[in-house]
Amino acid sequence: MILPAALLCLLVAAGIEDVRRREIANWKNGAIALLAPVWWWATGMTPWPDMAIQFGIAAAIFAIFVGLWVLNLIGGGDVKLIGALALWVPLAPMISMLILMSVIGGVIAALLLIERKWRRDPAAPQVPYGVAIACSALLTFHEPLLNHFR
Repeated sequence: MILPAALLCLLVAAGIEDVRRREIANWKNGAIALLAPVWWWATGMTPWPDMAIQFGIAAAIFAIFVGLWVLNLIGGGDVKLIGALALWVPLAPMISMLILMSVIGGVIAALLLIERKWRRDPAAPQVPYGVAIACSALLTFHEPLLNHFR
């Protein structure tokens, strides 16, 4: 339970920081990434092929989101957070997490646009996408982590 609790704290802290400063500290993303191999070991993953597959999935997801960063569609801290989380989440739940992240991010963006319109502020809003990433990860992890006592 220590590792999930640490991940929970890091995700909440990253989301709060993204709202406040529109950036996510590298040490938080690094801590999430560095705790993943400990999680692999704690959950009984084998080095081959389990850990190798998980690392490959994470590398592919990170590469895709680096491409989005290059196109200036997402922030660098968000890319690192997604890449670090991809080390924790198997492929099927990761796809669900990405879909959920998109929906939550879209809702946040729509709310920010409404708020800007209401205040008559013509500037484009900066969406704290770390919140969407953290929320989707917490919802994705909720079932296997918090309901494992059934």
